[in-house]
Formats: sequence, structure tokens, C-alpha cells
Amino acid sequence: MTAFALPVPPMPSIAISGSAERFAVRRIFCVGRNYAAHAREFGNDERDPPFFFTKPADAVVDSGTVIPYPPLTANLHHEIELVVAIGRPGLRIARERALDHVWGYAVGIDLTRRDLQDEAKKTARPWDWSKAFDRSAPCGPLVPAQKSGHPTKGRIWLAVNGAVKQDADLAELIWPIADIVSICSRAVELQPGDLIFTGTPAGVGAVKPGETMAGGVDGIGTVEVTIGQPQS
Repeated sequence: MTAFALPVPPMPSIAISGSAERFAVRRIFCVGRNYAAHAREFGNDERDPPFFFTKPADAVVDSGTVIPYPPLTANLHHEIELVVAIGRPGLRIARERALDHVWGYAVGIDLTRRDLQDEAKKTARPWDWSKAFDRSAPCGPLVPAQKSGHPTKGRIWLAVNGAVKQDADLAELIWPIADIVSICSRAVELQPGDLIFTGTPAGVGAVKPGETMAGGVDGIGTVEVTIGQPQS
């Protein structure tokens, strides 16, 4: 039995809808600019190929969590997303077989320190500090694909304190789920436990301490988190 110098950290995981079991999270990949309107609102070309960035696995937190307002930012943004959970390994997965590797789906929020991201873009530096921070990937319960099917359309939305800010349809995805899984697997060998956040629609905006975000995807579920005060 392997001995470790320090206590082994808890395994990051997300809830599974209707089950006492949890889904262990291995890695988190995120797709940038995968809705045309969102690409345009940031001055980008929606015809660009998809690109990916990452978050640490322990960035996931459950729906219902109070998330302290993160440090180093004065412009924390919400980005509602459909999340794909991988259940089978695969490298260079063919598009027509990509959905066979999907275990299930959830609703997530890609929290973004927008001011840090804007600075990173200006200086051509990595996005890590703007995306890969503590508790930056709240995620609702995972629904097995055998129950939900593989969604190709349906409302995706997010509200802040009850006011709807993002409201679109999964049919507006530039790169559908099968494409995303296939393209991601060209760069890395996907493994069970990997999550892919599939991109956010237009309407992203700032949230402040005390505000609650609630969002959902038709046929998949919802996620809700509150932004708390900064940690002292």
C-alpha cells in the first residue's frame, strides 16, 4: 500500500441526480466561444475552430454552495454552460462514436475573473488566473445519458436574483457535443471522470456579494449558488 508524506486530499466529485453515489472528477476542460452571439459580444469571429482551457478538478462545488467573492478581482462574471461527463476513455475519438463516451450531463457555471482575463488577453498571457481559481466551477447534479438522452436543443438560461441574464438554446451551439468530445480527444486522451464545459451563450455579466445565480438546461436540471463576502 502506497504511503504518502501528507494526508491525501479529498476526491473532487459532483452529485448524481436521484442517487446517493457521486461522480469522481478527474479533469475539467472548457470550450471558449461556442455560441455565435457570445463570440460576437466579445468581438470575435464565430467561425473560429473551438479552443479549450482548463480548471482544476477541485474547482467543482455543488449546487447550493455559498462561494466567497474571489480575490484579485473586481469584475466576477457568470457563464452558464451544459457540462458533459466522460465515462469511457478515448484518444482521437471519431465524431460518430463520440457520444458513446459520454456518461451524462449537468448544468454548470464557469465563473470568470473578467478583469484578469482582459489583462491576460492584452498581454498574450495564459488565462489560468482568470478561470482556474477556487470554487470557479459550480455544478448541478449529473444526469446519466441513458436517462436524459444526448441533448441537441433546449433552453439554457441563467438569472441573477431572479432577473434573467442569459437565455438561449442548445441548438445555437457552434460545435455540438459530439464535435467537442471528438476535437478535445485529439489533444488529450479523455478518461472517465473528465468534465467538459461546452461554452456559454450571450449575456454574461458581473455578480456581486450577496447575489444568487440560478440557471438551468431543459431536460438536464438546474444549478444555484450565492456569492458571499470575500474571505478575510
